[in-house]
Amino acid sequence: MERSSVSAFLLILESGNILVSSWRIALASTTDRVTVAHMPSSPPAGRFVLIALAGVSLLFGLWAGTVRLGWALPTPSESFIVYHGPLMIIGFLGTLIGLERAVALDRLWPYGIPVLSAISALSVLVGLPGQLSAPPAVAASLLLTAVFFALYRQYPSEHFVIMALSAVAWLVGNIIWFENFPLFHAVPWWAGFLVLMIAGERLELSRLRRPSATIRAIFHVSVAIILMGLVLSMLELHAGVRIAGLGLLAIALWLLRYDLAWHSAQQAGLPRYMAVCLIAGYVWLAVGGILWLLFAQFFSAGPRYDAMLHTIFLGFVFSMIFAHAPIILPTITGLALPFRNAFYLHAGLLHLSLLLRVAGDLGLSLSLQQWSGLVNALSVLLFLINNIRAVKAGTAGPLRSG
Repeated sequence: MERSSVSAFLLILESGNILVSSWRIALASTTDRVTVAHMPSSPPAGRFVLIALAGVSLLFGLWAGTVRLGWALPTPSESFIVYHGPLMIIGFLGTLIGLERAVALDRLWPYGIPVLSAISALSVLVGLPGQLSAPPAVAASLLLTAVFFALYRQYPSEHFVIMALSAVAWLVGNIIWFENFPLFHAVPWWAGFLVLMIAGERLELSRLRRPSATIRAIFHVSVAIILMGLVLSMLELHAGVRIAGLGLLAIALWLLRYDLAWHSAQQAGLPRYMAVCLIAGYVWLAVGGILWLLFAQFFSAGPRYDAMLHTIFLGFVFSMIFAHAPIILPTITGLALPFRNAFYLHAGLLHLSLLLRVAGDLGLSLSLQQWSGLVNALSVLLFLINNIRAVKAGTAGPLRSG
């Protein structure tokens, strides 16, 4: 990565200047109560377009991931499988996270985050190279950082600091992609983006339990370890991955000990389902941290690299998606998404197939890795199908869970 480190750092500094400008614009639009009336958020139709674009990125990302596993499927181009990561992290997750934040703020300017993320993904799909597809993603991450700076200025709170650091991690990862480094150099930063974003949200909810200063300090030390590992990975990849893995393990153990999920697990229906998904996700995050510690030297390609990535991005991140979809999707779309016991099917299928995939990775069994990876993709598709069925049930009227 040393070959272009100077240009990378220059781009980061330039991005910092843009961020300051974006922050000022954000603060002006957020705090100006005299000359600017409250602007309503985008119409629901616009949100559905963005959700559809995120869905397209997800489907193409799953397609590319399945081909990467060795399945002989047709591809739009020879370079298609290289963009599995950007399609999932930027096109799917970046668009949805940005949309959720924009809806929560109920302002117009944050919608630039999902729009730019979707543009980046579409650029990939039409075959543009990374140096043309990455700039919209860089701009989206700058806007997301500005969102959390603006929120912190209005409501100073530690969880907004964590989320701002998450957005900065996304920014650095996107810059690394723009600089045309091998994508595995961006992966630790993209993982840090998602882990810190989710951890910040859970920290916010943990305030209901009034954790002591010592408990909060343990959380912040864990975050600091992750960040130290990410920074070191730019200079010495394997050492940085190990340190970041230690931080991931520490965050996972904190969440397993202090998160509200254990309380929700004692309830029935949706709260219990969400708790089961959350706890399973925290376990996968801990496993991922251990794998980063043990196998950092393989963090570039191969089956162990596959295990290190998918324990985090599938086991942890998709568990969080499965858990929160019944809450977030109705907020974004205005459509009811009632809980159904069938939700346990896609969650259980994901975890069982991922367990087999990791076993195949660590046991160097290519066939087990391929078949379980295919079932991973099918579990995500089942998640989409179950959610569509639940929406239809919600529009048809009250139905029993099933």
